[in-house]
Amino acid sequence: MIRIVVADDHPVVRDGIRAVLDSEPDFEVVGEAADGPAAVDLVATLDPDVLVVDLRMPGGGGVDAVRELGRRGLRAASLVLTTYDTDADTVAAVEAGARGYLLKDAPTATLLDAVRATAAGETFLSPAVAARLASHVRTPRRSATLTGREREVLALVALGTTNRAIATRLLVSEATVKTHLVHVYEKLGVVDRAAAVAVAYDRGILGGSAPDRS
Repeated sequence: MIRIVVADDHPVVRDGIRAVLDSEPDFEVVGEAADGPAAVDLVATLDPDVLVVDLRMPGGGGVDAVRELGRRGLRAASLVLTTYDTDADTVAAVEAGARGYLLKDAPTATLLDAVRATAAGETFLSPAVAARLASHVRTPRRSATLTGREREVLALVALGTTNRAIATRLLVSEATVKTHLVHVYEKLGVVDRAAAVAVAYDRGILGGSAPDRS
C-alpha cells in the first residue's frame, strides 16, 4: 500500500486528487493539507510514502515544503503537481529535492504512474519539464551515442518505470539495467535519472517527445 499526503490550497482540487488516488487499490490518502507547513507537519506525523504537493500556496508553497522534508530527514518522496512549468519553478523544485514534477493537465493514468514511480524511488518528469531542465545540466563530455538497449532502457525510465520493472520487461537482471543506466549517465554527462531524461529529450535521443504510455 502506498500511503499519500495531498497538499493543495484549493479544496475542490484536493477532493479531486484524493478521489482519483483513493480509487486505486494500492493507494491510501492518509492526510490533506492546504499549505506547505501543514503538509510538512502531516508528513512528520503520518510518515507517508509520497507527498503530492502544489507548487504555489498561500502560507508556504511546494518548494519550501520539499526542502523542509529534506532538512528534517523525512523519508516521504515528493511529487509536485502544479499548473506552473517555467524554468525557475521546475529547476527550483528539482533542486529542492522533488522526485517528480507533473502538470495538472496530465491524464489521470499519468498521475497514477507518477505516484507509483515516485514511491518506488524513481524520477518522474513530464516531457515539458524534462525539456526545460535540459538547459540546466552540464554539457556532456563523452559520446552521446547510445546503443539500442541503452535507448530502450532510457525510454522506460522516462515513463517512470522502476529498474525492477524494466528488468522484467526486457528479460534481463536488475543489475544489468543499472549497468545500462551507468553507461547512459557517462555518455550524456549527467549524474542522475532526471538529468538523463532531460538531456535525452533535448537532444532528440528519445525522438523529442514522451514515449507512448499505452
